[in-house]
Amino acid sequence: MIGYVTLGTNDLPRSVSFYDELLSVIGAGRFMETDRFVVWATAPDKAGLSVTLPHDEKAATVGNGVMVALEMNSNEQVDALYNKAIALGATCEGVPGPREFDGFYAAYFRDLDGNKLNAFHFVQPK
Repeated sequence: MIGYVTLGTNDLPRSVSFYDELLSVIGAGRFMETDRFVVWATAPDKAGLSVTLPHDEKAATVGNGVMVALEMNSNEQVDALYNKAIALGATCEGVPGPREFDGFYAAYFRDLDGNKLNAFHFVQPK
């Protein structure tokens, strides 16, 4: 159902550099770009993640309670994405590990603009 998610930034080159490196961990690359935004995806027919300078030209701000969740293929991929994010300057919002739902493994971090992201792997218990 979700086509793409857009996060605001106040420094597009810095944000693009962060996401170029971070999303390469899961095989995502630039899909579309202009001088105001960039979109990454693992394939043209898959959901994407975008960063943009706000259209109204006002400062980008972080939405309270807003989070982007990125589905990973394994717990190890959750760890790798989280570790890369932290190495690139992201801040920890929850280290990788099992969460309150059986089969749900996740890590939480904030990007360089303060946007909250979650990397998760979910295996439905049998």
